[in-house]
Amino acid sequence: MKHYPTRKRADFCMVTLYKKLLELFKVEKQMNEIKKSCASTDCKENNWDNINWLKCEIAVNKLQARIVKAQKEGRHNKVKALQWTLTHSFAAKALAVKRVTSNKGKKTSGIDQVLWSTPKSKYQAITTLKRSGYKPQPLKRVFIKKKNGKLRPLGIPTMKDRAMQALYLMALEPVAETTADPNSYGFRKERSTNDAQQKCHIALSRGNSAEWILEGDIKGCFDHISHDWLLNNIPMDKVILKKWLKSGFIFNKELIPTEEGTPQGGIISPDACQYGFGRIGNNTHKEIQTNS
Repeated sequence: MKHYPTRKRADFCMVTLYKKLLELFKVEKQMNEIKKSCASTDCKENNWDNINWLKCEIAVNKLQARIVKAQKEGRHNKVKALQWTLTHSFAAKALAVKRVTSNKGKKTSGIDQVLWSTPKSKYQAITTLKRSGYKPQPLKRVFIKKKNGKLRPLGIPTMKDRAMQALYLMALEPVAETTADPNSYGFRKERSTNDAQQKCHIALSRGNSAEWILEGDIKGCFDHISHDWLLNNIPMDKVILKKWLKSGFIFNKELIPTEEGTPQGGIISPDACQYGFGRIGNNTHKEIQTNS
């Protein structure tokens, strides 16, 4: 006689199957938790010394190339979107921290006296480079001696502010280099005095070339340049740029507001490479006077 499964027996089979599936799910969940817990210790992903710098450079270079292409095509909204992507990427932030901790200004702190000198502090610094809630600190005012004996004022940002400037400079340089005068050589990336000399030789060695060269200098250019002009003409995040321009500086333990001019000494200022805070320069700056 053939027996057919009753409803009670069918319910029992379903409960048994459910329990087995639940046990398998718990085992799988435990295995995943073990893998995640071992990732930071065994693989050492969250470690400054194990960052793949070549991979970071390739990622940033690709974004910069796309910015150049969009700029040449006149797609300004695309440029802004790509700049946003670049300044919010881990690769760009890591390279920004690497830059300020490896140039000649790495041993000079801002008003907070903070230096990123250990691998742990450098890696943690990457996570602090955020646009949201960012507020730059005032600059530390120091003076260096010029060749003529006069003193040049410099504003030294904190390590974090320098890193933020390096980060946003990566997004600004592709646009600046695309739109800049092809015959300008001052403070330009991948250009030197030798390049300018060669261009002068080509322009002046012809029979009908000019016989005289006029040299000019704008008095107090950096000290009096208009903030409104910069905000209207510099193709970068206006909110961040305004915060830098209005951050002020500390002199004689007093906060001095900045209503005009740009601070000399920051990474994104054009004279930075002279003093070791931007690209590596020839001479490290010497502090003559500081009362912060």
